[in-house]
Amino acid sequence: MHPLVEQVRDTLDRHRLWPASGPLLVAVSGGLDSVVLLHLLSQLAPRAGVPLCVAHAHHGLRPEADGDSEFVATLARAAEIPVVTERLPVRARLAVSDESLEMTARRLRHAFLARAATELNAQRVALAHHAGDQAELFLLRLLRGTGGSGLGGMRLLTPSPADGRISLVRPLLGISAQSLRDYASELGLAHREDSSNADLRIPRNRVRHQLLPLLRAEYSPAIDSLLLRTGELAGADADFVQAEARRWRTARRRKRFELLHPALQRAILREQLWDLGEEAEFELIERLRLGTARVSADSAGTLRRLYRGEVVREPSAPAAFSGDETSLSLKGRSGQTKFAGVELAWTIDREAAAPSPKSKLPGHEVFDARSVGGRIRLRHWQPGDRFQPLGLPKATKLQDLLVNRKVPVGKRRHLLLAATDAGEIFWVEGLPPGDRFKVTPNTRRRLVWTWQRAA
Repeated sequence: MHPLVEQVRDTLDRHRLWPASGPLLVAVSGGLDSVVLLHLLSQLAPRAGVPLCVAHAHHGLRPEADGDSEFVATLARAAEIPVVTERLPVRARLAVSDESLEMTARRLRHAFLARAATELNAQRVALAHHAGDQAELFLLRLLRGTGGSGLGGMRLLTPSPADGRISLVRPLLGISAQSLRDYASELGLAHREDSSNADLRIPRNRVRHQLLPLLRAEYSPAIDSLLLRTGELAGADADFVQAEARRWRTARRRKRFELLHPALQRAILREQLWDLGEEAEFELIERLRLGTARVSADSAGTLRRLYRGEVVREPSAPAAFSGDETSLSLKGRSGQTKFAGVELAWTIDREAAAPSPKSKLPGHEVFDARSVGGRIRLRHWQPGDRFQPLGLPKATKLQDLLVNRKVPVGKRRHLLLAATDAGEIFWVEGLPPGDRFKVTPNTRRRLVWTWQRAA
């Protein structure tokens, strides 16, 4: 038996990563890491009496994505393993979300894997994260200012972020990327190359291709193992503090909050913020920890820490819908106006132009002038408004779009929107442009639309 196969078998057995019943779902992208994982599990699963299934998430972001799906399907069929594939609406979700591309893709991918596991009656999903991924994650979180829990990184066995009933297992977490490459090369395993892995605009890639090589060359050749050891120690400490925080919260007789160690205070507040659906940011935690005054939250209302340590949300009175509205003529080459504290300017560009799927400039959008028409209406959000931003297949409730973008309740009703004379919304302040009004190769006149909210 190959030494790497023995190492993975030992990890699976010693940490009880095999499912108690049902199949093990293996997430396979087609890249080297997941191909090696599938090859290793294909040798070990029959001996453990565990059937395998393969899941492939098609993100639709790269030209070679279709080829990746075909490759994975062929790989699974050759091994006589059932495979399920789903195309994820990453670009459509990006159009209505403030999340990064990486975070949106991750969230949709985990949701797909959880659905696939449920449909296949699989309790666990195997992922191909390895020691190199763990070192990269440690540095990324360190640079973002995370605490010990974040530095602890990934674990061998964790609940799925999309469905707590499904568990994620990472049997390669203690294996280096070089060991996986050597194994694939030795056995001649074919795999797909992801071109986005070389894109240095992505923070993880800069850590992988620039920061880690610099640390290895200039500071310590063993930096990867040192980071893993530090992460394991920090994670264990954080787990202990978090367990103490839960014990304090459920105790019938509790020590006064003000007398607790700051680390324990922060853990107690962090858990309560998560329970309330709030982002547990350091600044918010500190403001609550150091006083009991009301603190503005991203969601509706304010947060307040009571004397005994409980965090409560105090809802604000709902703001009334504004009925202000005005009509604006777009005749001529350009014009400007001011409405509800927003300075607006527009220009009609009669030159044909290539499509512009998403403006890169803040306060600037481009529309097909003919679709918009010669007269528009400026107003605020009203009950029942529906809007179809760029990339969505159909119009949806404007309220849902604003909630998804985490726009605070107090700001939603002050946002300005523009509708055609017939009443169809083509622009909402801060959201992507309306899909039906986008510039296309058939556009002959463009409406260049700019805005700026007065200070």
